[in-house]
Amino acid sequence: MSLPGSAPAPHTWHFFRTGGLDQVALTSSDDLRNLEQLDPKLWVALACPVKGLNLDEKTLALIDHDGDSRIRVAELLAAVKWTCARLKEPAVILAGKDGLPLAAIDEADAEGKAILASARQILANLGKKDAAEITVAEAADTAKIFAASPLNGDGVIPPDAAADAPTKQVIGDIIASLGGVPDRGGALGVNAAKIETFYADLAAFVAWSEAGAKPEIMPLGAGTAAAAAAIAAVRTKVGDYFARCRLAAFDVRALAALNRSETEYLAIAAKDMKITSEEVAGFPLGKIDAARPLALLEGVNPAWAAALATLHAAAVTPVFGAAKTTLTEADWVALQAKVAAHEAWAAAKAGGSCEKLGAARAQEILAGKSREALAALLAQDTAVAPEFAAIAAVERLARYHRDLRALLHNFVNFADFYSHDRWAVFQAGTLYLDSRSTEFCIRVDGQNPLAAMSKAYIAYCACTRPGCAPMTVAACFTQGDSDYLFVGRHGVFYDRLGRDWDVVITGIVDNPISIRQAFFAPYKKFVRFIEEQVAKRAAAADAEASNKLASTAEKTANADKAKPEPKKMDIGTVAALGVAVGGITAAFGAIMGAFFGLGVWMPIGILGIILAISGPSMIIAWLKLRQRTVGPILEGNGWAVNGRVKINIPFGTALTDMAKLPPGSHRSLEDPYEDKEAAQQRRRIITFFVLAVLAGAAIWIRWDATKHRSPEGEARYFWQERAKPVAATPAPAAAPAEAKK
Repeated sequence: MSLPGSAPAPHTWHFFRTGGLDQVALTSSDDLRNLEQLDPKLWVALACPVKGLNLDEKTLALIDHDGDSRIRVAELLAAVKWTCARLKEPAVILAGKDGLPLAAIDEADAEGKAILASARQILANLGKKDAAEITVAEAADTAKIFAASPLNGDGVIPPDAAADAPTKQVIGDIIASLGGVPDRGGALGVNAAKIETFYADLAAFVAWSEAGAKPEIMPLGAGTAAAAAAIAAVRTKVGDYFARCRLAAFDVRALAALNRSETEYLAIAAKDMKITSEEVAGFPLGKIDAARPLALLEGVNPAWAAALATLHAAAVTPVFGAAKTTLTEADWVALQAKVAAHEAWAAAKAGGSCEKLGAARAQEILAGKSREALAALLAQDTAVAPEFAAIAAVERLARYHRDLRALLHNFVNFADFYSHDRWAVFQAGTLYLDSRSTEFCIRVDGQNPLAAMSKAYIAYCACTRPGCAPMTVAACFTQGDSDYLFVGRHGVFYDRLGRDWDVVITGIVDNPISIRQAFFAPYKKFVRFIEEQVAKRAAAADAEASNKLASTAEKTANADKAKPEPKKMDIGTVAALGVAVGGITAAFGAIMGAFFGLGVWMPIGILGIILAISGPSMIIAWLKLRQRTVGPILEGNGWAVNGRVKINIPFGTALTDMAKLPPGSHRSLEDPYEDKEAAQQRRRIITFFVLAVLAGAAIWIRWDATKHRSPEGEARYFWQERAKPVAATPAPAAAPAEAKK
């Protein structure tokens, strides 16, 4: 009990150890209420994706508050905190069942009362007035309520919310000008921000339009805009023309360069001429000469002829008359000054979003009372907001009641992954391939180089099914061997909904699968090596036989030309063969001597030989199998795994099932297609080998016993101790020199 004013006692947590990892247990309401006090370093995961999990994506989207398609610690804590505030005993969510009991909703505050009242109203509308719980499907049926009511408290006013046609038309004009906002029912509408922006743009556009009606802005009347556009289209090129003429007046020597060189015309003339802008658009508008007026209709650059004709019709004719077919530089300056005020007014255009409505429609909207009508609709929508918010909260609470348990037990801890009767949310289904099935299959976007750090054997599989989008799963094999797992092999994948998918292996991350595989690996490599050598020797013998046949045929065909000389045996070759055979015999005898010299310890010697061969492979496999972890695999799917979630050997055995005959099955070993001759030959070879070993052992024992008999005739066998050394007989003293004589 804490004293008044003292800090509350910290919550006591309980941890369980599974897979070599300490994980927090979530079993009570207090555990959920105090979850934010738990150090995130003790969480197994820190982030997970919204998609690709076996959880309702709509529930995950509700938790994903910032909408970045990832759920982090703070977002999950916020969801748990909100749920705890809405329920009397938050521990009810740990059952993970669909169907929120109405009695579990806390009515202590106004929001809780509104949620309970809305839940009862929803059930009543569905004809289930006396129901004691509401399911997610029933709560999600509120979308029909939102769609049926144009005003649903979301701050969006669709056109159907207006009672009169003028207001409805104005809402359509706003959507056409600024775009719409979807409401809870999915219909496009407008909100307060859109309305405010629209009327501000509308007022600016009307003011700008009215200013454009002044005579100084429209000196040519209705044709002013067309004249200004025609002048703007050729302004740069006309300025270039008169600048070149001024330079020609300054120095006549510049004329050739100002009119472009002959070689440039030759390059164009060498092609099929189309007189397009790409060919001559960069050339001057006309021939350059000192103080030369600009011709508008004749002798002009073909690429600009149309633009100059438009200038003459839209601007020059209204100002100077149709007879004016050339422009001096002074005329050009005067022509630009005529439309300068209009151009300045056009550049200052305001309310451009409403321009498509036209000035008349804009003035009509401003003169009407649509803005007041829209404000009234927004007020009505705000008034029903609490009611509809409570309806949305019912669905949210029902979803959290059903799905939060699964997310917590695959985020805060990985209890579901290590459970015997539940699957983790990231397990996508079961893959059947190579006489086994594996439940450790995870949906991924593709092969991830980081996955090799998991030390697990991973087969990346492309899954296809008619009518469904293809997907890729990373399947981990944790039992058996990898002899017949290779890229291109086909299998069948069953997802969590029971649907079957065609599977083909597209990539493999090779790691040891089991100790058993590691034990037999050296022998399999040895057998493969022998098979390869036999195949090579057979191929070489075949080639040699073919060469001999060809040589014999050639010699036969040319027998009358040359007589074969008899081949003599090389004595050196015979000696070398003798030395080789003797060496091999001596080596074999030494090995057999060392082996049979073990006596009764020969079985231990056999075991030692086996361990010497298989031991290193088994040790390496054992070390890697102890390091298998889930994190690097999940991170290929967007997870941020915090804990070292291990897959030890017993757990790996549980994740992958080998093919086994059902209990009580009867098995017949009679194979009608058995190669009986080959089987008998194998039995003969095995029998001969066993008899040879036994005979060799008997001969060695007899030889060893005879070899080690003492001079006194006492037989001492090889299995008795011979620790005492035999005393050496002293050599006789040398005779004196005189005696020799």
